[in-house]
Amino acid sequence: MSELHTLLAQAEARCLSRGARFTPIRRRVLELIAASSGGLKAYDLLDQLSAEHAAARPPTIYRALAFLTRQGLVHRIESQNAYVACACPEHAHGFQLLICSTCGYVEEIHFDDISQQLAERARRAGFAVQRQTIELIGLCTRCQTLSDTP
Repeated sequence: MSELHTLLAQAEARCLSRGARFTPIRRRVLELIAASSGGLKAYDLLDQLSAEHAAARPPTIYRALAFLTRQGLVHRIESQNAYVACACPEHAHGFQLLICSTCGYVEEIHFDDISQQLAERARRAGFAVQRQTIELIGLCTRCQTLSDTP
């Protein structure tokens, strides 16, 4: 079973267990995002989806993205206003994103202790965290190697 097929099966099972409808459009949006090595912006998704579904409009994409985000199936890359598929939707804790500034590659990592420490500090300061996004921007291994090549 391919990685994409596994991700879609997990997404479908997650939605089913929560009583949420995993419609064909939502599935296709997730599929398009997951097929990308970097983040995809809403209008990039619209361009791809409208080639398949003539009726696709911006609200279609934004509703699908809102649903997928609520279900924990995609993450919003705040610095790029783009979306990336969640590598492990069963992971209920915080996440961090490694983003290559050259090629746009995005990798999700999990250092739960960092997320917990930040949440605890915020709580002690009387702050109620609603969303936590940590993005580390730099160069992926491939781009580092290419930049070292004379």
